[in-house]
Amino acid sequence: MKVLLLDAHPDRERFASYLMDIYRQALPGDAEVELVAVREIAFDPILRHGYRKRTEWEPGLHDLAAKLDTCDDLVIAFPIWWGSEPAELKGLLDRLLLPGFAFAYRDNSSLWDIYPTGRSADVIATMDTPLLYGNALVTRWKRQVLGFCGFKPVRVLACGPIKHGGWEKGLPRWRRKIEHFARSISPAHTDTNTPRLQAFLERAQEGNAKN
Repeated sequence: MKVLLLDAHPDRERFASYLMDIYRQALPGDAEVELVAVREIAFDPILRHGYRKRTEWEPGLHDLAAKLDTCDDLVIAFPIWWGSEPAELKGLLDRLLLPGFAFAYRDNSSLWDIYPTGRSADVIATMDTPLLYGNALVTRWKRQVLGFCGFKPVRVLACGPIKHGGWEKGLPRWRRKIEHFARSISPAHTDTNTPRLQAFLERAQEGNAKN
């Protein structure tokens, strides 16, 4: 089983990274683990032309795409700022999860094909937002981001509040949940886990040759 851990806090040695380490330590001994920190990838987070014109991947994005293409489980840890993930992570989603690689719209239809099937995902998010404001994170990441691209199941753990001693009170509960996540990875439809990257890159080369 290949597990890709994506540390998406813009700063080093923060609580989200600590929770990711708990996940890593609880993984089965035979798991093949790759840890990538988004902050260490040199890339432009702006999808400047949308889907109208292809923006070539920087080497770091290409390497991450290759890891994503072959993993069985994806784990992402990040803080929630202003109700969403940090801008750097949002930019990574925009640049990496492209049509033809992560999904494909069907001609003359509002439906789409999902490509990273046979893979599961876990999301760990830290937050200080008061509960009275609600939390749209679960729906967005489960259905509009990872679920849209075929990851199943997608499990989301929102850890908070962190400030004013909240992390000390919540850590035992969060630790148990994270360890359970790590020990119970079970992607749906593993027989459909087929790498897509090479075909995506070949189509891109063909498109460039025609221009």
